[in-house]
Amino acid sequence: MTAGGSAAERAKYAAAKYAADSVQDGTRLGLGTGSTAAWMIRCLGERVRAQGLRITGVPTSTRTAEQARGEGIPLATLDEAGWLDLTIDGADEFDPALDLIKGGGGALLHEKIVAAASERMIVITDAAKEVAALGAFPLPVEVIGFGLPATRALIDEVLAGADVMGRDITLRMDGAAPFRTDEGNLVLDLALGRIGAPRDLALQLNQVPGVVENGLFVDMCDEVVIGHGDGRVEIRDGASGTVTGARIDTDDGDNIFRDHL
Repeated sequence: MTAGGSAAERAKYAAAKYAADSVQDGTRLGLGTGSTAAWMIRCLGERVRAQGLRITGVPTSTRTAEQARGEGIPLATLDEAGWLDLTIDGADEFDPALDLIKGGGGALLHEKIVAAASERMIVITDAAKEVAALGAFPLPVEVIGFGLPATRALIDEVLAGADVMGRDITLRMDGAAPFRTDEGNLVLDLALGRIGAPRDLALQLNQVPGVVENGLFVDMCDEVVIGHGDGRVEIRDGASGTVTGARIDTDDGDNIFRDHL
């Protein structure tokens, strides 16, 4: 491995740089949230400053917006931008059908709205996020604070009849206080072990009063870009089922890795 950066960080960087390098001039781009998306935003910022890349970014969280402004990326709200050409975001898990679990960073509601308002969604990730079946990563569910015990009990009823292995429900905390999303909502993390029918569970959860949105992204991802620590990149196309490869020179990221440490 080349100097600087762990294998995991180099894998994220490789996927992020490949995706950032593919963004075309004039793109209206949804900017995801999370550690891999943060690498992508840094790479986009370099292109904006060095190449004069012209894009309009729509951030999915306040922290993404702050980073993108610092990188010099022009931003707009989704209302201002309208329909987007592309969203690039990370994922906590993805399965062979390119269905996802997202929301580990707490931005799942904005992420899903932005992705749904895009012509295409590209997910950037590392190989560790690939699973045979979704559910090893706890499923985030965004809920309102009013009537939380009732909402939690109703979610448990849904899980009792669902094709899942576990039913543990945990309120996400931020230190001593409950975690709050950008919309001021709470997040329940569902430790399910395995989700046998993601589409059905997503629909059932969103029927529960008090649930705002869940972290199952079904039939939304068009392409997954998987980075590896040695700079290899694997691109899986959901429509065609084809798999192609590329390589990113991760030595180019040494300065970024030093800044990141």
